[in-house]
Amino acid sequence: MVFDPATLAFVDTGAPAAVRAATILPAVRENIELTTADGLTLVGELALPADGVVRATLITLHPLPTHGGFMDSHVYKKASYRLPALAGIAVLRFNTRGTASPRGTSGGAFDEGLGERLDVDAAVQFAVDRRLPNRWLVGWSFGTELVLKYGAVQPVAGQVEGAVLLSPPLHRAVDTDLAAWAAYGKPLTVLVPEFDDYLQPPAARERFAAVPQARLVAVAGAKHLWVGEKYAARALNEIASTVLGVAVELPTEWQGPVAALPATP
Repeated sequence: MVFDPATLAFVDTGAPAAVRAATILPAVRENIELTTADGLTLVGELALPADGVVRATLITLHPLPTHGGFMDSHVYKKASYRLPALAGIAVLRFNTRGTASPRGTSGGAFDEGLGERLDVDAAVQFAVDRRLPNRWLVGWSFGTELVLKYGAVQPVAGQVEGAVLLSPPLHRAVDTDLAAWAAYGKPLTVLVPEFDDYLQPPAARERFAAVPQARLVAVAGAKHLWVGEKYAARALNEIASTVLGVAVELPTEWQGPVAALPATP
């Protein structure tokens, strides 16, 4: 059964609630479908601020689907749960081709980051068509490869303001992709965990030196998967700060209605 965000039940106890891993704050949530240029249907969700005022838009690209990555990878799920209410940020999540989640399964098959170029194009075009403002790409692990390879080339290059990378492995993305971002000139924030499995801060500084506008943030204690509320919250603070253009420290308490995912039968 496909999860329907309309089934969420919000309760206001009248007391401040701690924002925890599973806390879902109010937003206008919609199951969406994207159509790629090669005719695939990709499934996803759009979460908008409940007051209708969108200060920025995240177009998220998830970790490697062959290793468990999907639109519900926890940092993105928490972004969807929190950022519309806490920061006025819209969050677009979707499964790239061949990827499954409780939302459903996207058409096609995993294509090693090649056919996924059309997935990126479709997601960005969806945000443009919906007139969502201040659009930013956010990639995590495999998603950073898609950002680096396709974010600085048309049509996407003219439709976004910049990008944020979480745990870039720089496997599929190569020096020519970094050179394209350097020439592109738009902002690139790079969050690198101290104990990343693939690319740690010293090596990342060397590689991203090729992109003069890149801002590299080494996150002490963090690992590739950003496990732990401390590290997920840090990632969300850095993302929000980048796309809003001001330093952001997201609240850890919420006064108002909250919900949690229904228990699995």
